[in-house]
Amino acid sequence: MTIIEAINKIDSLKPNTYTQNEKIKWLSALDALIKKEILDTHEGDITFDGYTDYTPIDTVLIAKEPYDEMYIYWLESKIDYYNAEYAHYNNSVAAFGNMYSEFSRYYNRTHKPKTKKIKYF
Repeated sequence: MTIIEAINKIDSLKPNTYTQNEKIKWLSALDALIKKEILDTHEGDITFDGYTDYTPIDTVLIAKEPYDEMYIYWLESKIDYYNAEYAHYNNSVAAFGNMYSEFSRYYNRTHKPKTKKIKYF
């Protein structure tokens, strides 16, 4: 899923008044969290500097299918939270949390964790 696909999908599912730039910042925050909490604990170097106003909107987000639905739940939860629709927020953040956990478990199963070197004296 690309940045613009996520934004277009949430806009069609949940009409809102938030700007594209705000949604890009929300997506950037989620991918930064994914990188720090999941990807950085495993071997392999993935660079992520965040998304800005200058990032091409056809940039592919970190989580691939079928886990890319988490971006929609994330955007939905942000919209619900900032609209003070807390009952809706609880539902959307729970759906996001489930998908995030699924992605985390998948990544942990399919990627080798980083190892620490042990010094023996």
